Amino acid sequence: MPSESEEGGLIIPHDRLSRDALRGLIEEFITREGTDSGYTKGGLEESVEMVMRQLTRGEALVVFDQETETANIVSKKQFKNS
Repeated sequence: MPSESEEGGLIIPHDRLSRDALRGLIEEFITREGTDSGYTKGGLEESVEMVMRQLTRGEALVVFDQETETANIVSKKQFKNS
């Protein structure tokens, strides 16, 4: 269940997503064209694991934007500043 809505969107607990959906979201985030996520320096598996660890530790969040109906992964700090 999503957490309360904040201006930055709805926080979706990553463990509520199916394994495949979460993996797809992480891969899309890592390989997104036009962004420098800093995750592409290693291999894809290494980058996926790094993002997964950040989600598990609460350093990164899955956020759903109701206006655009899209999900994204953002740092907790970035979310709080939005």
